[in-house]
Amino acid sequence: MNAAAPVNDSSVAEAPELQAARRRTFAVISHPDAGKSTLTEALALHAHAVAEAGAVHGKAGRKGVTSDWMDIEQKRGISVTSAVLRFDYRGCVINLLDTPGHGDFSEDTYRVLAAVDAAVMLLDAAKGLEAQTLKLFEVCRSRGIPVLTFVNKWDRPGREALELLDEVEQTIGLRPMPLTWPVGPAGQLHGLIDRATGVMTRFERAPGGATAALEYPLTREEAEQCAGADWASAQDELALLDEIGAQFDPEAFASATATPVMFGAALPNIGVRRLLDALVDLAPAPSARLDDGGRPRAVGGPFSGLVFKVQSSMDRAHNDRVAFVRVCSGRFERGMVLTHAATDRPFATKYAQSLFGRQRNSLDEAFPGDIVGLVNASSLRPGDTLYAGPRVRFPAIPSFSPEHFAVARVADMSKTKQFRKGVAQLDREGVIQILVSDRRGEQAPVFAAVGPLQFDVAAARLEAEFSAPVTFEHLEYSLARLTDAASAQVLDRQPGVEVLTRIADGALLALFPHIHRLRSVQATNPRLHIEPLLAGGADN
Repeated sequence: MNAAAPVNDSSVAEAPELQAARRRTFAVISHPDAGKSTLTEALALHAHAVAEAGAVHGKAGRKGVTSDWMDIEQKRGISVTSAVLRFDYRGCVINLLDTPGHGDFSEDTYRVLAAVDAAVMLLDAAKGLEAQTLKLFEVCRSRGIPVLTFVNKWDRPGREALELLDEVEQTIGLRPMPLTWPVGPAGQLHGLIDRATGVMTRFERAPGGATAALEYPLTREEAEQCAGADWASAQDELALLDEIGAQFDPEAFASATATPVMFGAALPNIGVRRLLDALVDLAPAPSARLDDGGRPRAVGGPFSGLVFKVQSSMDRAHNDRVAFVRVCSGRFERGMVLTHAATDRPFATKYAQSLFGRQRNSLDEAFPGDIVGLVNASSLRPGDTLYAGPRVRFPAIPSFSPEHFAVARVADMSKTKQFRKGVAQLDREGVIQILVSDRRGEQAPVFAAVGPLQFDVAAARLEAEFSAPVTFEHLEYSLARLTDAASAQVLDRQPGVEVLTRIADGALLALFPHIHRLRSVQATNPRLHIEPLLAGGADN
């Protein structure tokens, strides 16, 4: 087991290597509506980090979940931005990152996956693997991130357990290793069997799922009496799993070739404690991270950190800006002066905070695996590296290739100054890509997005945070390509093609209505410089 007991000796406790061994930093990934934010809050509930779960969005008398703190998230009932929940459990520090499930916000999830050591893949018992889950898993595979699987909503009708396991193995090539097994089909759950002990636990949910479900371990005789024929069926299925060798293999899990599987239901808090225990016992602690030259930065070395997200207006009273930094090595101390690798300039860390959704507290120190919020870090962008001691720079986080484009204009010309300020803010955060050209002018920037819901989020934030309501004119482009200055002059004269400059890095992007127009232009102008954007997802 990886779990470590708290250390009492303060000199030892401050050693980064030992502190790192107590950290578990992971993300929850899933398709929309699989119950990801509900599971996130249920995990915090079982760790006693919250007294009561806010379960379902939009239901009378219930709060929104802690991790969904933006107004648009609470109104629409979907996660549109990632959030960090830090809490203690069994002597470990848990850094749980809730991610957007909707594909339109997959770029935010991709950045989060650059900051974690493991992931929980959440499956809907009725739907199994879905498109967005597959896409996010491929990111985990490319990064070598170990994945634990939680089959959710077993309290509702769904598919057969063995069928779901087969789908996981056949579709994504991960060998399932069930740690728990349901007694009863989906929608008729009697309890869960722990494969390590053979003990069945019956659950009694609290009203509304607001508090942890009561757990009652049963003897074999009690289980047989409780579940009847379903108990016998579960025993047959477990015997089959034993026969095919579906036992837990720590090396296969660590190498991301197999996945531990647990069953349960996040809303009534069934099976959630077992998942939390598995994360503490099985998920890897932070380890050496490779820099952009392929050299490892040991966790016990001087401080280094990766900026994976920038978010404004978490505090409505101050409209401040927070950079989320994953500590990669060493010890962070509030007030220390670091070097910003992108500019080689010093960076002061006077205002450092720990994060729990929107809630923030001053943070004096942090260790590998922890997430530090640096307030009013206006010079930082996602993908930046901060360090002390020997120079280090971690690989940049690629941007997704946008597929939707719209001209943004301020609805009230008296708000032009606020509009410009807001657009610049969204660009620095990487919320959306901002493109400009002499042809359109600075009053009409083009917003480039992975999905159309990103326009809704941008508009909501511009109005709420900058009092600058906007209108959008959607353009008929569907893909972008990088080009250079010489080729841009030719491309900008092609019918149906437009070249703009990306504010974030000055890159020239040629926009095309579809892949056929791109190929036609390439066929008639084979010497033009046209290349795909670096992307975490598939590039058209």
